[in-house]
Amino acid sequence: MSEVIKKETILSGMQPTGSLHVGNLEGALRNWVNLQEKYWMYCCIVDLHALTADYKDTKGMKDKVFQMAVDFLSAGLDPEKCAIFIQSEVPEHTELHLLFSMLITVPTLTRMPTYQDKKETLDSYGFLGYPVLQAADICLYNADKVPVGKDQEKHIWLAKDLAQRFNTIYKKTFKEPEALFTTIPLILGSDNRKMSKSYDNHIPLEFTEKQTEKRLRSFYTDPKKQRQGDPGTPEGCPIFLLHKVYTENPEQEIAPECRTGALGCVDCKMKLNANLNNALQPIRDKRVELLKNQDFVWDVLATGRDRARQRAGNMMDKVRKAMKISYRKK
Repeated sequence: MSEVIKKETILSGMQPTGSLHVGNLEGALRNWVNLQEKYWMYCCIVDLHALTADYKDTKGMKDKVFQMAVDFLSAGLDPEKCAIFIQSEVPEHTELHLLFSMLITVPTLTRMPTYQDKKETLDSYGFLGYPVLQAADICLYNADKVPVGKDQEKHIWLAKDLAQRFNTIYKKTFKEPEALFTTIPLILGSDNRKMSKSYDNHIPLEFTEKQTEKRLRSFYTDPKKQRQGDPGTPEGCPIFLLHKVYTENPEQEIAPECRTGALGCVDCKMKLNANLNNALQPIRDKRVELLKNQDFVWDVLATGRDRARQRAGNMMDKVRKAMKISYRKK
């Protein structure tokens, strides 16, 4: 009789924005690929969350979901090791969201950092309730941990708080999820802000080598370093930050010559270009392969949906019984 492997469960999610970029790769995907070896993983493409901002323009959502799935697989997520699925195809997410919304106060939600940051431009109930849906995403799979950056700490606190409230009011049903913080490299875009598609300062994974080189040439560098020979300051330079991810021993190979002025910014960018393109080539090759076999990608999402629905359905059975709203015998 084979031994049952006991693993904790992780829930990860990302809003579908189409093809991903280097910031997404290093900020989340690399970590997820490593975590799938140690945990039972559910990787959710959270299209319902995306509607908080894009509810007026949904015509491109299907392609955005597909492109994200392609990049998930290209980066190394293995559908044999983790369930990759679309949030809206598991209706239990919205059911638990509704039930959780009864347990939270409006003032608590208005104090959430994401609401405070964007309340002037996004004022729908969907946006206000975004953290409650996120809590439902997590608790629906009885996740032990959620891999996030420190900026999401408050949202994991809310999920834990809602699990505690439910357990106290009804019956102990949910685990209380914990944030799984990991060291995420700082990735800045061409304008020295956080790399983001919305800023158009990003390097998409789908870029060719020539497109990557062109984008790197446009990157901000030290304004005091006008020409080769001028001393530079690598700390805080977005090119050097990328060197720290893609270049071996950048503190010895890049930083000293930058500081003395021996290494000009163009040459520095071209060194990075070679290393970055070399690192991305396996992902790009996999993308090409997957784009030729789109049915396989949709099949992965269907299989992930079925696995997610099985766990989510079992969890909702427990929720309804705990709340005494399970009315019919099966």
